[in-house]
Amino acid sequence: MKEIPIKKELVSFCGLYCGSCGKYLNGKCPGCIGNEKATWCKIRKCCLEKGIDSCAQCNEFTDVKDCKMFDNFVAKMFEFVFKSDRKAGIKMIKESGYEEFAKFMAENKLISIKKS
Repeated sequence: MKEIPIKKELVSFCGLYCGSCGKYLNGKCPGCIGNEKATWCKIRKCCLEKGIDSCAQCNEFTDVKDCKMFDNFVAKMFEFVFKSDRKAGIKMIKESGYEEFAKFMAENKLISIKKS
């Protein structure tokens, strides 16, 4: 397996880590920030419009779970199927910063923090 890079730029808008993704590592995806084709992603669009790096910087809600764009039906199904906890990712970014989040995710080879 290719070495997983530790880069703040590979933290997605919604709390995933693109640097650990197979598509990114195989050169098939530039990651969330650079993926101009991801016009379907409402979270990406929202963050770009607000000029923020991720939902962790959003001041509209005190908790990301209150945002209907972030915590919608599709997101809940994704979390259930993949045992993914993007909310925990956003929380970790808020508490530790982007660099520490990227380091943790890369060292543990995680795209998403897993629900326990």
